[in-house]
Amino acid sequence: MNFLDRANVGFAALRMNADIGLSATAFGLGAGLFFIGYFFFEVPSNLLLHRVGARRWIARIALTWGVIASAQAFIDSPAAFFTVRFLLGAAEAGFFPGMVLYLTYWFPRRHRARMMSLLLLALPTASVIGAPVSTLIMEHGRGFLGFDAGWRTMFFLEGLPSILLAVACWTFLPDRPQDANWLVPEERQALTATIESEDRARVPDPPGLRRSLRDARVLLLCAVYFGVVYGLYALTFFLPQVVAGFEDGFGVKLGLVEVGLVSAIPFACGAVAMLWNARHSDRQGERVWHLAVPSFVGAVGVACSLYLQSPYLAIIALSVCTAGVLAALPVFWQVPAGFLGGVGAAAGIALINSCGNLSGFVAPFVTGWLRDATGDFRAGMWAVAACMALAAVLTVAFRRLLVEGGVEPGDPS
Repeated sequence: MNFLDRANVGFAALRMNADIGLSATAFGLGAGLFFIGYFFFEVPSNLLLHRVGARRWIARIALTWGVIASAQAFIDSPAAFFTVRFLLGAAEAGFFPGMVLYLTYWFPRRHRARMMSLLLLALPTASVIGAPVSTLIMEHGRGFLGFDAGWRTMFFLEGLPSILLAVACWTFLPDRPQDANWLVPEERQALTATIESEDRARVPDPPGLRRSLRDARVLLLCAVYFGVVYGLYALTFFLPQVVAGFEDGFGVKLGLVEVGLVSAIPFACGAVAMLWNARHSDRQGERVWHLAVPSFVGAVGVACSLYLQSPYLAIIALSVCTAGVLAALPVFWQVPAGFLGGVGAAAGIALINSCGNLSGFVAPFVTGWLRDATGDFRAGMWAVAACMALAAVLTVAFRRLLVEGGVEPGDPS
């Protein structure tokens, strides 16, 4: 629900842009303003989660983002769109890095990439399921609950489950293994002891708040993550419009629901690639190449998609790009977990996520601006390819620095 409430604006754009007078540039700006609010509140939010516990803080985050996600149903102008998107980012800030941090409390290192891939499976699942559901609501939701457009109904309904999930988090989510009532005391002690001993062995001197924020590896990973998720957000916000543009490029006219179904295909492929790459990384005990290779393959995929003369081949190439993006993500988050600990982990992970996610502002704005300037999405997709390729190059070029950060080849942690 978190990713769907963030990304469903890409489907709403198929009708909303004309209804409230948004150009492609203005839509890209509004979609990206989400990440400006996200950026400013990310580190403080994650520090609060570390202090007060996941149960209280994740419940608070889910409640506020659910309310604001539903409030998108009432926007009536570009200014209102910009405002609500900024507030949605501020409300959601801290959720994803909080989940990255939370998993380190529960799983030994040899399992973390696979567990992270199961968490991140929510991203493609939100698109595979959300794409047809969102477009169906848009197609048939006009008049429901008094809304004058189907996209308004979609925004309102898709924000409500997050509010219910806030109640579920408050009621059921344990902060640490010590609080898990489904484990017997011996199991709680064994799991806690295993994770603490691993942390002491791998991070004997965990960096504090200031040191983690100045760590060269953290700053490098900010740049790498920016390049990887640039591709994710460009595809998330504009893939439905790219697919709808098949009519002009290939003479293939698709209905609204058909656009949703076709847009789900790359994310379904990405889900498979994500799970396989994470499991392979855990088995091999290697992170750097499992991050760099998918990023580069994704760059090649999106570049190839620009010059294919068939909509089928174009979707295959876009699926390769999406698979590359999604396969890199769960492995990426094992790299900072290898050298950060304690409050430094909370701050460092949040900083990487917030800086990297500034691509969520840059990618839709640049893609929309280039679409208005050139008349198609080709230049915008070249920018995606360049950013993903740069992420791969940086990862390989600074491999030694990252290895010194605790990502030893052949080490199953």
